[in-house]
Amino acid sequence: MIVVVTGMVGIDKKKYLQEVCDLAKSRDKQLTLCNIGDMMYTEAPDIAPGRILDIPLQRLCSLRRSVIKDIIAKARSGVNLIINTHATFRWRHGLFRAFDFDQMRQLNADTYICIVDSADSIHVRLAGKHSIKHSLKDLLVWREEELLATELMQQAVNENADYYCLARGEDTPTTETFYRLIFEPQRLKANLSFPMTHVADLPDILSEIANFREQMKQTFTCFDPGDLEETYLPWYAKKAAQAGRDHIELTALGRKVRFDLGEVLQVETDISSQIYTRDFALIDQADMIVSYIPHLCDGRAAISSGVERELQHAHEAGKDVYVIWPSPNEPSVFVTQTATKVFKTIADASQYLREKANTQMRTHDRGLFE
Repeated sequence: MIVVVTGMVGIDKKKYLQEVCDLAKSRDKQLTLCNIGDMMYTEAPDIAPGRILDIPLQRLCSLRRSVIKDIIAKARSGVNLIINTHATFRWRHGLFRAFDFDQMRQLNADTYICIVDSADSIHVRLAGKHSIKHSLKDLLVWREEELLATELMQQAVNENADYYCLARGEDTPTTETFYRLIFEPQRLKANLSFPMTHVADLPDILSEIANFREQMKQTFTCFDPGDLEETYLPWYAKKAAQAGRDHIELTALGRKVRFDLGEVLQVETDISSQIYTRDFALIDQADMIVSYIPHLCDGRAAISSGVERELQHAHEAGKDVYVIWPSPNEPSVFVTQTATKVFKTIADASQYLREKANTQMRTHDRGLFE
């Protein structure tokens, strides 16, 4: 098994992937992690730490090819490999690719995973490790470029290989999801859907949503939009503007961060458009969508236009659509006509979907022995 993992600078993939390897080891699965950056530094000890992207592009490319050649030889021995790399770099040289198609074809990975993270978390890591200047706009553009370049890599090398976009997660890292994607491909994959922005100040509803997310993750390999949340950035900016401030302050990765008001407002459209695109991509890479629509104290369902659009997209993509609708008010035809099944409680949905998942696993296991 060969897994190529990409993601922009500032995600700290090395630590995350080491945790994946440790998780696999605890379950008697062996994974060898190949950090291409570290291997390049080992091969060129004259390059100072943190300065490898400043060397001439020709030497950078030569170093990378030499290291990947060694990884290709290791892959042929049959070991399980995770290759930690990048699809692109945006540095002082400008934008340039971080791979060569001929070597990627020789490597012929089974799975490609592009790890993404929120802009404020990436900013904190970059500010602590790199001197190069960047704006929030730079980070959002770079993240989008990395996603696209990784997908193009997969399509050009082997369109039948798996490709996933996976949020890193902060409070609850998605290492379990990563493990399931590579070691339990037979497990059903579910995209989780629930209101976010307009219930942000309703703690009881947030608690219900947290319970829903936890219940689903016990059963499925879940793609959770809550693992990458950025809409609070423009929300804070608008509040700051109303209060007459020219900046916002928030906490990211345990550190206080300050952003200029104009810089945040400038990327509001980018954040919205990327959420729109990413949410649909998560649905496309899943087998189903499971949506929780909590009800408010007056009985109304807290359904957003975004959730309705996700349900419609999943339905049109031929995915199973499961909706949990506890409100006493009946769902609209736009829900019932797209839903495979509607449940009244999280408990009812969990039981039904757990049985469905178990049937899928048994069918897979039986097929292995036929």
